Amino acid sequence: MLLLRHDATETPIDINQGRIPFEFLAVKRAKMKRRGGVNVPIPTPEDLIVMKAIAHRPKDLEDIRGIVGSQPRLDVEYIRKYVEKFGEALDMPELWKNVAALLKRPPSTRKGKAGWTEKK
Repeated sequence: MLLLRHDATETPIDINQGRIPFEFLAVKRAKMKRRGGVNVPIPTPEDLIVMKAIAHRPKDLEDIRGIVGSQPRLDVEYIRKYVEKFGEALDMPELWKNVAALLKRPPSTRKGKAGWTEKK
């Protein structure tokens, strides 16, 4: 990960170098968005949650809560698959348990809000 900051706006910019299979997949799944006259790949909410789970800093964990709160549907099984894999690789067996707790949300009282999806 290459961490940069745009001087004029002080916007942090993280550039992923795509060296492991998950990173290649995240780039393939990303949606292109036009920002400041440039097309930029923006990761899916699920991939962003996985990346933030790996970083596991307090700010990243808070960001996961925000993503969960703003996304009506998340593929939790996809998130679980990759968080568990990274947990094993990083010798952090508790990683999925910590992230799973952040993915819980209270049942919606609004009609039409289905919540997140679990794919089997």
